[in-house]
Amino acid sequence: MTNNTAVDIDSLLKIMAKLRDPQQGCPWDLKQDFDSIVPYTIEEAYEVADAIEQKNWGDVKEELGDLLFQVVFYSQLAQEQGLFDFNDVVAGISDKLTRRHPHVFGEAEFADEAAVKQNWEAEKAKERAEKAQDESLLANIPLALPALTRANKIQQRCASQGFDWDTLGPVVEKVKEELDEVMEEVIQTPQQQHKIAEEMGDLLFSVVNLSRHLDVKPEHALQQANKKFERRFRQVEKNVLEQGKSLEQCSLTELDLEWNRVKQYERKK
Repeated sequence: MTNNTAVDIDSLLKIMAKLRDPQQGCPWDLKQDFDSIVPYTIEEAYEVADAIEQKNWGDVKEELGDLLFQVVFYSQLAQEQGLFDFNDVVAGISDKLTRRHPHVFGEAEFADEAAVKQNWEAEKAKERAEKAQDESLLANIPLALPALTRANKIQQRCASQGFDWDTLGPVVEKVKEELDEVMEEVIQTPQQQHKIAEEMGDLLFSVVNLSRHLDVKPEHALQQANKKFERRFRQVEKNVLEQGKSLEQCSLTELDLEWNRVKQYERKK
């Protein structure tokens, strides 16, 4: 925690306003609009997640500051256009959190965590119905979400209204069915790549559903799998180099044997 003179959010808001000042501001900041800074917002959110994954708390603090700056930037743009300001953003989230936690800020009582979650989803559904022209259960699931995360959210929404299997067996069978359909397209002559891609999408969607039923976050699971593969492959590279060879000089059989050695060594640790 800082021991310096107290810093409040107004200081940051004033810095942002100065950056956007038409006469004295920064040329880069003055060029930006809502659309242009979206990629930076997404990047900053991922950098926060990566810092947390690395357990680097100094970086977490820094990256959270960068992410907060994105919120302040959007608020400044909105204020300039007479849409809303930062205080409106704070008031909105404060009201939402209070409304969605009646067991904390009100008199409501819930039997368990499942009941709390059910109330949370009910409140979200009510909010969507009040503000959305699209009355679908699937309205307002952001298109910009990573595909695995978005698939999971779509499935959660449907499951909340009973459109879901209540046992694991049919979920597993669906994965097998979708895999068979991929291979049916693969063996066609000539192959139609767009149909293969479509069936692969169905297979991935069914795997996300399996992850959801197993209470595994698919995005996180794939990130961990990526890290594991990278760690093992780097060790294969190192082992091959220590043998005085390069990857190009090794056959697939040799590389596969080295991979299995690395895998077995990790399992023994």
